[in-house]
Amino acid sequence: MHLRHAIPRPDLLPAGIPEGYAIYQLTREEIPSSHVYMEAQIFTPDSKRFILHRSAHPHGSDKDDPEHRYLLCDLEAGGELIPITDEVGANAPSVSPDGEYLYYFVNETELGGGRLTLKRVRMDGTERETLVVLDAPIPGTPYRPSRMYPLSTISSDGRRLATSCWLGDGQREEIVNGMIVFDLQSGEVWAPLVGPTWGNLHAQYCRSQDPAAVHDVLVQEDHDRIYAKDGQQIEQRQDLGIEIHVVRDDGTNLRNTPWGRDGREFCQGHQCWVGRSSERVITSTTLRPEGIHEIVEGNIVPHAGHIGIQSPGGRRNVLSREVPEPQFFHFATDIAGDRFIVDCSPAARDGEGIYVAHLPQDGSPLQDLTLVARPGATWQSITHIHPFLSPDGKTGFFNSDESGVLQAYMVCGW
Repeated sequence: MHLRHAIPRPDLLPAGIPEGYAIYQLTREEIPSSHVYMEAQIFTPDSKRFILHRSAHPHGSDKDDPEHRYLLCDLEAGGELIPITDEVGANAPSVSPDGEYLYYFVNETELGGGRLTLKRVRMDGTERETLVVLDAPIPGTPYRPSRMYPLSTISSDGRRLATSCWLGDGQREEIVNGMIVFDLQSGEVWAPLVGPTWGNLHAQYCRSQDPAAVHDVLVQEDHDRIYAKDGQQIEQRQDLGIEIHVVRDDGTNLRNTPWGRDGREFCQGHQCWVGRSSERVITSTTLRPEGIHEIVEGNIVPHAGHIGIQSPGGRRNVLSREVPEPQFFHFATDIAGDRFIVDCSPAARDGEGIYVAHLPQDGSPLQDLTLVARPGATWQSITHIHPFLSPDGKTGFFNSDESGVLQAYMVCGW
């Protein structure tokens, strides 16, 4: 693949890598640019176009920043970058499963007021329209959204969009984070999850097209974050840590995954579905006191309390078990669930890097783990590498501030 609008960066390839591998720097402005968080649904299904953003960082953007824009990166057109939003407050993008539309919010919320607008636009920038304006309490609740999450997720049938937010008004003592869901056909809005532990949700709709699974959402429940009544986090405890659930988008059928919550294994806070599977999920974990960071596959089991790894019926596959002293953090799969990409911290035995591998189907560890990039990032929160794959698994993407300015990159050649 040759990207005439991007900068070739062979200096970021690891020594000894086979011929044919290439790295491109996709963005080049002095304004920091970044990929959207790696779990986001920002690719067209043909793997030719995707969304990234300028004046942003790996965990989002400032809603009041007039320089912030989402950009369409057209790989078929040589990596050309085309602005697709110009509204201040554009937030939480999702590309429709058919690749025809970009859905996003315009965040003009404030504690107890303001408005949240859901828009969509064709991927060629035409037919921009407003679908929902939420400037009153969510129906059936006293709550109005604010402190919007930087991510959304769209159901595999293209009918519902979910995001998360703070639901308090700054006056009541009630601590209420939550998930809100938008019906993209009727405009109906509802809040299926409300409470103090839903503050860092990472909601991800199942990618399966099975009618029984299209309502399932993978969510993170954070028991250790403590919030003030204005939604500001005031404490991060170190108790048993977060846990990962699956829940229907109407708030019913909460289920468990067999990770963490035993005082030794702690979920790091990133997880994803394995491709289109409705049963296989992956997370990254920290083991204490060993200080290693593993990648673990697990299944989905009935809710039996907040007991994580001890959930009855749980099956686990430690995918990183053949890696000495693993230091893995962020990861993603392709849509088929066959290929895997992951970053490795500078604390690892072989140093910082991005690896690709084949995902096993039979309980084996990661296969053919291959170092494909040395990003040279500083590993601060606002410069996280956050690697992910195109749907077809043929290209990988990551962030780095190795140049002194945060930029978005692509690696390919396997």
